[in-house]
Amino acid sequence: MNYLIGIDLGTSSTKTVLFDEAGNIIADSKVDYPLYTPHNGWAEQKPEDWANAAVTTITNVIRESGVKGEDVKGLGISGQMHGLVMLDEECNVIRPSIIWCDQRTGKECEEITEKIGAKRLIEITANPALTGFTASKILWVKNNEPENYAKCKHILLPKDYVRYVLTGEFATEVSDAAGMQLLDVPKRQWSDEVLEKLGIDKSLLAKVYESPEVTGTILPEMAEKTGLSTSTVVVGGAGDNAAAAVGTGVVEDGMAFTTIGTSGVVFTHSSEVKIDPKGRVHTFCCAVPGAWHQMGVTQACGYSLQWYLDNCGNSYSYEAKEKGIDKYDIIDKEVLDTPIGSNKLLYLPYLNGERTPHLDPDARGVFFGLSSMHTRADMVRSVYEGMIYSLTDCKDVLVEMGVDIKEMMACGGGLKSPVKRQMLADSFGVEVKSVTAKEGPALGVAILAGVGAGLYESVPEACKKMIHVDPDSLCVPDEENGKEYAKYHEIYKEVYADLKDTYKKLASL
Repeated sequence: MNYLIGIDLGTSSTKTVLFDEAGNIIADSKVDYPLYTPHNGWAEQKPEDWANAAVTTITNVIRESGVKGEDVKGLGISGQMHGLVMLDEECNVIRPSIIWCDQRTGKECEEITEKIGAKRLIEITANPALTGFTASKILWVKNNEPENYAKCKHILLPKDYVRYVLTGEFATEVSDAAGMQLLDVPKRQWSDEVLEKLGIDKSLLAKVYESPEVTGTILPEMAEKTGLSTSTVVVGGAGDNAAAAVGTGVVEDGMAFTTIGTSGVVFTHSSEVKIDPKGRVHTFCCAVPGAWHQMGVTQACGYSLQWYLDNCGNSYSYEAKEKGIDKYDIIDKEVLDTPIGSNKLLYLPYLNGERTPHLDPDARGVFFGLSSMHTRADMVRSVYEGMIYSLTDCKDVLVEMGVDIKEMMACGGGLKSPVKRQMLADSFGVEVKSVTAKEGPALGVAILAGVGAGLYESVPEACKKMIHVDPDSLCVPDEENGKEYAKYHEIYKEVYADLKDTYKKLASL
């Protein structure tokens, strides 16, 4: 029997999962680590913590399963994107990694836009300059810590540092590199123009591979530590969302997935590069060779429900405890018993500004139409609907760009609810379903490893063998419900337009 390993390097923990060739989980292990905020708006982690977590979890799954190292044919790593890891000449970590959610680089984003030009930047990197991306972090170190920048000989992304520890190779792959804002996304290679204009030496960057390509094998000392074999291949892997796409089978045109966590994401696959000139959605290279993905992101989609329950919905927790049931079952029942439109109450989920489609850091949450007749059921349903409308905004931008969405997969904790999945199907006008596996990113990079190891000819073929759709998850769109949602969605969009200037006035006080 052949086996594959997928490592999911997240912000709070690293999880390693051992799969068989059919995609069944054989063993898994997780290790947590801290996030450091030395100043307001900063977010850093120690790359050594990621490496230790990866080595520990690999060792645990090999030991727990009893699988022989030589039977693990391939390993893939998924990771949090955009983080900056800097190594010196001896390959030691120079400073803690500045990770994806760090917000210190506003001035550097302005510098990037000025040096390259807003239009040209989107043409090359497919995205506007954003504080989350790696390029602005590199410039921040260059501008603020010149002594550290002078020591730097290698720049890596989080998962690629773990790859270096396991294999000794400096490598990255197209999906994660696309989030650095240094890659020519249409050409899938480093942009000499961007690097020259920003004054970044190309020799600092790793070699770029396609996601299923073999980048190296396990070092002898790592094989001894973990129980793997020096013949175990390590493939390019993928950034977290690109890996999740493979793990849910979104690897061909017409396919997409939606996830609700803290934020909300609508992700589509495309065999052609499609770039939004307004920069409302991200376009990155995807984990399937020669293909791209477009991704709309809403800032506080899932967080809106958590915020509401923490601050206004304590009665659900009390009732659930009294009845001995899950509070979300109570909420879902109340939502089903409340009509579409929440009795003319709308919720805008812009608690922390918005990304898609407004690019507005000053936007804030709103209950619109609130009256004395409204109950907790109306309010919680309006929050559900606001979440769905924000995701529909993402979908509408993607359709405007010429993306064809025929099939939607649902993933993430926020879409475990069949009520939310049905609302999504009705509003999007497409079937929505889920896969049985809950380890999307880890499964995705294990699939890529299977291709790299030669167990499968292509990523789509591997997905057909290793991914299984949950037959009970299917939600078929209701056309009449869709028309009703569309009426309220139009008003939802008008409320933002009417408040846009007022948001800015409020922010300036």
